[in-house]
Amino acid sequence: MSPFIAIIFIAVAVLFILGIKLMGSPKTARYGNLLAAFGMLIALAATVPLLGSWETSQLLHGWSLNYILMVVGIVIGLIIGAIGAYSVKMTAMPQMVALFNGVGGGAAALVASLEFIKEASTHYEVAHETSAFITGSMLFATLIGSLSFSGSLIAFSKLQGYLEKPHTFPGQNVLNGLVLAVILGLCVYLTGWATTNSTAFIVMFSLALVFGVAMVMPIGGADMPVVISLLNSFTGLAVAADGFTINNISMIVAGTLVGSSGTLLTLLMCKAMNRPVTNVLFGAFGSGGGGGKAGASDLAGKTVKPIQADEAALLLGNAQQVVIVPGYGMAVAQAQHQVRELSDELGKRGVEVRFAIHPVAGRMPGHMNVLLAEANVPYDQLCEMEAINPTMDRVDVCLVIGANDVVNPAAREDKSSPIYGMPIIEADRAKTVIVMKRSMAAGFAGIENLLFYKDNTRMLFGDAKASLQTLIAQLKAS
Repeated sequence: MSPFIAIIFIAVAVLFILGIKLMGSPKTARYGNLLAAFGMLIALAATVPLLGSWETSQLLHGWSLNYILMVVGIVIGLIIGAIGAYSVKMTAMPQMVALFNGVGGGAAALVASLEFIKEASTHYEVAHETSAFITGSMLFATLIGSLSFSGSLIAFSKLQGYLEKPHTFPGQNVLNGLVLAVILGLCVYLTGWATTNSTAFIVMFSLALVFGVAMVMPIGGADMPVVISLLNSFTGLAVAADGFTINNISMIVAGTLVGSSGTLLTLLMCKAMNRPVTNVLFGAFGSGGGGGKAGASDLAGKTVKPIQADEAALLLGNAQQVVIVPGYGMAVAQAQHQVRELSDELGKRGVEVRFAIHPVAGRMPGHMNVLLAEANVPYDQLCEMEAINPTMDRVDVCLVIGANDVVNPAAREDKSSPIYGMPIIEADRAKTVIVMKRSMAAGFAGIENLLFYKDNTRMLFGDAKASLQTLIAQLKAS
C-alpha cells in the first residue's frame, strides 16, 4: 500500500470517528450520518488503486477482477439503499435496521469465505502463504458475519410481528452450546490442521447460520433493541476481521468502531433494564405471555380510574408543566405527528412541554428519538431519564402514551417483581398522570403496572392517535 493511500485511509478513519461522535446528540446526528457516509465514499474510491495491485498479484493463480460486475453491484446497492431510506416508514425503521445489519454481516462473511476458499483452491497449504492470524481472521469473520446475517433475519421477523413471541424448548441452551462448541472446534481444526479442507469450512459456515437462528429465536420481540445492538457489534467485528484479511485499514477502523460502540450500547441498554446480557440472550424473558399480577397485596381493593378526553384536555390546558412519555404504543399507532401537534397547542397556552425518553423504549436504540425527530419535535424538548426524574415531582401532568414497563413503579417498590431495580421514568411522582392505552393488557414483562392503580393516575382508553386527535380538538375548542 502506498503512503498516499494510507493517509487517505487515516483521514477516512477520522471521518468515521467524528461521524459517530456527532451521532451522540439528536441535534447533530444527521450531520454525523452524512459525514460518515462521505468517509465511506472516499474509502470506496481509494480502494480502486488497491484492487489493481491485488489483481496483478493474483494473476498467477488465475484470479482476476470483473470491474463491470463490481460497478453493477455498487449501483444496485445504491438504488436499494435509496429506495429503503425514502419509502420505509419511521415506524418500520427497526425492521430496516435489522435487515440492513444482516446484509452487512452476510457481506462480511462472504468476503472472508471467498478469501479462504481462494487460498484453499490454489492447492497450496495456506499456512505457507498466509499466517495463522490471517487464517483465523477469515474464519472469525465468516463465523460472526454469518451468525449476524441469520440472526438479523430472525430479528427482522420478530419486529415485523411474524415471530414476536419467544420460541423455546427443553434443553435448548444445551443444544445451542453444543452447536457452538462444534463450530469453534472446526475453526481450530481449519486453522491448525486442515487449512485446505473446503468441506469442513462449508460445514462450519452452515452451522454458524443455524446458530444465529437458534440464538435469536428464544428472545422476545421487546428485547430486540438489545439484540439488534449486539448483532450490529458482531457485524462490525466481522468487517474489522475482513480488514485484516484483505489489508484494508479503513475496514479495520470502521469495524472496530462499530464493534466497540455496539458492545457498549448493548451493555448500557441491559443496565437500563437491570438485566445482564445473559438473561436477554438465554432467559426467554416475556415468554409467559403477559397477564401476570404484581402481587395480590399490592392491588387489593384498588381499581383504575378512567378519564374522558374532555377532562384530560382540561387538565392539560390548565397545567404549567407537562411531561410526555412516549412508548411503543405511540409507534404502533403512528401518533408521533399528533403528539407534536398537541405539544404545539399546549405551547401556545404557555404550558412548558418536555418529552421523557427511556433508553429502551420502542424496538431499537433511539426509536422514540427517531419518531419524534420525524415529527419535527424540537430537540431541546427531549430529556433523558436521568435528567427528567429529579424534576418529576414538580410536573403538573405526565402524559404516558403507550409506555408500560418503563414507567412501572414495581421496579422501585416491589422486590418480588421481575423488573425490580430497573431504572424507570418516575411518572408516578407527577401531580397527575394520564395513561393512554388500548386496554389493561400487561407489558412485555408480563406483570401488572402499579402505575395504573395509583391515586393520581387516570386511564384514557383507546387508540393513541384517535385519542390525541380528540384531545387536540378539545383544546382548540376551549
